[in-house]
Amino acid sequence: MEIGDEIDDEIIQSLPSGVALSWGIVKPSRRGPKGELSIKKIVDAAIAIADSDGLAAVSMSRVAQSLGYTTMSLYRYITSKEDLLVLMQDAVCDIPIPPEVPGKPWREEMGEYVWACVDVFRKHAWYGDIPITSVPLAPNNLQVIDWMLRIMRDFPLNDFEKMSFLLLISSYSRACGLIARDMDKAIRDGASPEAFSGVNYGAALKQLVKPDRFPHLHPILMAGAYTDEVENPIGNDLDFGLERILDGIECYLRQKRVGQG
Repeated sequence: MEIGDEIDDEIIQSLPSGVALSWGIVKPSRRGPKGELSIKKIVDAAIAIADSDGLAAVSMSRVAQSLGYTTMSLYRYITSKEDLLVLMQDAVCDIPIPPEVPGKPWREEMGEYVWACVDVFRKHAWYGDIPITSVPLAPNNLQVIDWMLRIMRDFPLNDFEKMSFLLLISSYSRACGLIARDMDKAIRDGASPEAFSGVNYGAALKQLVKPDRFPHLHPILMAGAYTDEVENPIGNDLDFGLERILDGIECYLRQKRVGQG
């Protein structure tokens, strides 16, 4: 959507100001030297700070300083930190979306969607720290949603069922993304990768976890499965979880087709 397009003022006013900026339906200020700054430059600088030092380090003054301008210069383009966060979120959602490939299995496509979403959390650890305050409204985020709906285009589902599956898959993506993000940070901070398998703690846990208090965990721990002391026959846990979710979707689709047949 271009700024020059005619947009009803009431529609603009119904949107959070950061969302309106993300769509380009709010004209930027003309104050100040021409071309001295832009919304993109400000957002890119804020993302660089957040990627390096975390979300708490992002402030209008810190961003302005990194660009060599006064804080007031930024307010000519973005009126609040809240709006800046909206724009930062949407900017990192501008990810490559695979082109349609005829005959490509939908399960494979959903897997690509999940791991692309997980990658956002890993590349931008602060992304998951911004609270969810509404349905997605900004264009890049909606483009990712549109990708998922494209995958389900020919499913025998109504719109509400598609949106429910979108929420299910996106929730799993978010959970996996946060886990991967936290593991990445722990390893960068010096943790051993073995800490996440628990293998280094197996001996201690076997003495601490008693069958009278933990009757169901105890046999799994003693077998070595809890702390990865034996080979895992199902492979990666997150991949396994996704495949079971996709099994559930496939089963539901099969039931729908039988009911519609």
